[in-house]
Parts: sequence; C-alpha cells; structure tokens
Amino acid sequence: MKSITINGSQRESVGKKDSKALRNAGQVPCVLYGGDKPVHFSAPELAFSKLVYTPNAHTVVIAMENGKSFNAILQDIQFHPVTDKILHVDFYQLFEDKEITMEIPVHIIGTSKGVLNGGVLRRNLRKLKVKALPSNLPDFVEADITPLRIGSKLYITTLKNPDYKFLHPDNTVVCQVRRSRASVAEFEEEEEEAAAEAAAEAAGEEATTEATSEGQE
Repeated sequence: MKSITINGSQRESVGKKDSKALRNAGQVPCVLYGGDKPVHFSAPELAFSKLVYTPNAHTVVIAMENGKSFNAILQDIQFHPVTDKILHVDFYQLFEDKEITMEIPVHIIGTSKGVLNGGVLRRNLRKLKVKALPSNLPDFVEADITPLRIGSKLYITTLKNPDYKFLHPDNTVVCQVRRSRASVAEFEEEEEEAAAEAAAEAAGEEATTEATSEGQE
C-alpha cells in the first residue's frame, strides 16, 4: 500500500490553550496511539491534504524532528462544524506482526453485459473493511463486473483473497446491475402489447367457436 509522509513536531504541552495556539499557527494537534504510550505531536494542516481529501487508502509515516519515525494509519479526524478546518487527528501505530483493519476502496473493472443491454450499474459499497497484516494491505480491491447481466449481483465472496479477509457477511452485495427506467417502461409496454395481442387472439378464437356452433345448429 502507498504511504504518505507527515513531518511532525513533538508537543511540549497538550492543554486546550496550546491546541488553540497551534491551530492559529496553521498546525494540527495530533496523537499517535497503539504503542507503549501515546505520542503527542503537531503537523501543518496542508500536510493532510493528500491523506484526507482523497478516495484512496494510504498508510502514513510520521517523521518526527528528533529523528524517530512511526508507521501508522489514520484512525479519526475532527473537523470544525462551520469552516471544515481540521481540528484534531488521531493515528494508530502499525506493527508488522499485528493485523489491522482498514477501509479499502473498490475499483470497478470490465464492462457489464447487462449495462451494454440497457441496465444500470449500482454500486452498493465503494469501500470494504479489510483485515490484514500491514504488508498485505491492498491499495484497492478489484471487482470485475464483466459477467453481470441485468438482475445479477456481485457478492463479496467473489472477491476473496488469501492475503486479507473481509469483515462483511458472505451475502454482502458489492454491486449489481438493475433494469433502467427506460428498459422497464419498454418491458412493460411490450408486456401490455403481448397481453393485448393474446386477448385479441382469444376473442377471435371465441368468435370462431361461436360461429361454428351456430352453423352446426
């Protein structure tokens, strides 16, 4: 999985006044959990743009001024309710021998037969919860929709991989091809025409039968 480096500065104090002063200076208060003890640091708000404002999944290398570095993932982020400025970020430290859980984006590949025939692709899940060792985390999960016809569903069991496991039930639908409104209207119109033709044929047969009966009398 691709990694983003964030340069951090150790925080000497962690009070509310200190946090406010950091934000006013364009810095974001951060905490790294998962190790022997939490690591409090700050980083420039601009450093988070490639990590936060993207649909892709990334791990993070936190490079401290004292030369230490930590591998981590983004655990939680708080935004200002009005300005959307980043207020606080929590990270979780990674260890190569410990599995972690991340949300991984789903990449659709192929062209569905159902879509080519007028169906509409519906993406039920754009991200999937994956559990794996850090080295086995994928950048994305590929979902091939080529075999899907109208009415078909792609279940998560189709995407199984030995390097990681999904934290979703086996009956989870990742995407499906549904009949479009246009094709539904066309289908209903065809049904109505077929029903009308069948009714006309039935009426004709009934009339022929009655005429035959009258002739015999």
